[in-house]
Amino acid sequence: MVTKTDLIRDKAVELIKANLEGLRYAELQRQLQNYFPDASLDKIANSMWNIHTTRSKEIYKPSRGLFKYRFSDEQELVEMEKPPPALNEEDFYEPFASYLRHDLGECTEAIPLGGNYLGKKWGTPDVVGVYKPARRAIIPFQTEIISAEIKINPSEPITAFGQAIAYRLFSSKVYLVEPITMSKEDQDRVEALCVLFGIGLILFDLDAENPNFNIRVRAQRYNPDMFYVNEFADKLENARRDVFERLF
Repeated sequence: MVTKTDLIRDKAVELIKANLEGLRYAELQRQLQNYFPDASLDKIANSMWNIHTTRSKEIYKPSRGLFKYRFSDEQELVEMEKPPPALNEEDFYEPFASYLRHDLGECTEAIPLGGNYLGKKWGTPDVVGVYKPARRAIIPFQTEIISAEIKINPSEPITAFGQAIAYRLFSSKVYLVEPITMSKEDQDRVEALCVLFGIGLILFDLDAENPNFNIRVRAQRYNPDMFYVNEFADKLENARRDVFERLF
């Protein structure tokens, strides 16, 4: 005999399968309520909360609160959405510098940098800013460096995170800026890493005119290694004196 619980679970599997990136708990529950308006909220919750266990051959949980369908190897080879060919990371440097300064209020000055001016692959942030006391500040404090790593390709989140974490050597705060097209599973994992390591996480639309930056994790403040702070400042002064003078 087919029970109401069986029907709810069958529909849950169907809904999850229809979404390649999976469904979060709340969204799955909402959709099931639409299909079973006569079922109580508790009935739906009790039927679907452990769907990854009761239907483990079909459903799994790659991260907290996210259900995904177990596709075959061929079905899982779905290419992630790529940014338009004409779009470049540099298109988002200036908008994010403005967002960092004016919206988040993290900097008194922020400037696009990028490239390989400082000689090392992971030594040049895409955007660098400073937070320093005003000349008339009653209680002065040490100037802080804020760095950001921006990516438009959603398929390399761990590489981007590695670059961002390297900036902790000379930065008081670091932000990782990733496109919203990154998969939900990757978003969850990167967000968890950012929380663990104190890196800020910003998601944005791949639209240079309106990137719609959205903060997911605010960066924590750390004391950088002053040896590397001075090394960074020295290299910046030699490579981009114009940027150095604006910042410091």
